[in-house]
Amino acid sequence: MHTSLKLNNKVKFKEFIKKEAVLILSIILALISCFISKPKLSYIDFKVLFLLFNLMIVVSAFKELNLLDSIAISLLKQCKSYTSISLVLIFLTFISSMIVTNDVALISFVPLSIIISKKSKFNPLKIIILQTLAANLGSSFTPMGNPQNLFIYSFYNLTISDFFKNMLPLTMISIIILISLILIDKNSQLNFELENIKIVNKKLVFIFSALFVIIILSVFNIIGYKVTFLITLITVFLFKRNLILKIDYSLLLTFVCFFIFIGNISTLGSVKNFMESILHNGKSTFFSSILLSQVISNVPATMLLSSFTSYVKELLLGVNIGGLGTLIASLASVISYKIYINDFAEFSNNYLKKFTLYNLISLITIIPIIYFLFIN
Repeated sequence: MHTSLKLNNKVKFKEFIKKEAVLILSIILALISCFISKPKLSYIDFKVLFLLFNLMIVVSAFKELNLLDSIAISLLKQCKSYTSISLVLIFLTFISSMIVTNDVALISFVPLSIIISKKSKFNPLKIIILQTLAANLGSSFTPMGNPQNLFIYSFYNLTISDFFKNMLPLTMISIIILISLILIDKNSQLNFELENIKIVNKKLVFIFSALFVIIILSVFNIIGYKVTFLITLITVFLFKRNLILKIDYSLLLTFVCFFIFIGNISTLGSVKNFMESILHNGKSTFFSSILLSQVISNVPATMLLSSFTSYVKELLLGVNIGGLGTLIASLASVISYKIYINDFAEFSNNYLKKFTLYNLISLITIIPIIYFLFIN
């Protein structure tokens, strides 16, 4: 009994290490850097933390109220072929990732792909890989689409017009790539039945939709983020207190640790000079952000590089394009991989091969177009 308990705890510990690898790394780096330089409270960007918290609350509410599922199923009921289902699932993920973040879009719609595939007896491997691409590319279009965008938008005090102007070309190229990858597959008729999902509490949908509008206005600096944070807390405690437990506190703590680490090492003249020598122009910032994202993922890469470069457009494009490539380039990619192999474990190697192939095709297509038209 004792041995079994120890083994169970060991398995749980290993799972925790795998799941929270970025958090653990950020804590270690923050602690080490505190021996080099004394940390300051001013290093922590509380605006980003409050904005992330607010967005997590309202997105969790939408998930609990089945809002996304209800919209998805009403659209999917109109589809009768493999191509039409692929288009709906992939572009639902693409568009929703702009609003509710890339990881939430994947958590919401990848399970739907698996349900439909089982009912229609086909392997959803390609659809899920393209959904992952769609989530990472679609989320790049808005400041709230992913954590790195929210950070860059706040850190550099960008205007919303500048942000959209920089990201629109990538979004348009992404749409063309996704449609091309969908249409190369042979179409076939599919038969499946999906149960309707009713939204039981329409009052709460209205309340949290109104809260979402207020949060978006705070992202765009129209309403103060501190006021919005208070409104969010009041709304949650009045209508749905359990949402406080749904927050991804590990992500918030990861941000805090990286703020401390970057703040501490930024005070070192040798580090500052070295990083600035690497990121001395737009070209080097662009390619450095893509390459670093492949190794440590694009959120930590953004936070590390932002302190040493003033080339905002190049960094913004680089870390979003850098979300493609390796499985860890964007941590959202790991989510869809885990969901897929939970039902199709025997195809895990095939998934990784196809995932890498489609990501490389996308990278090889996007990088030269963006570089020669908008960077060089």
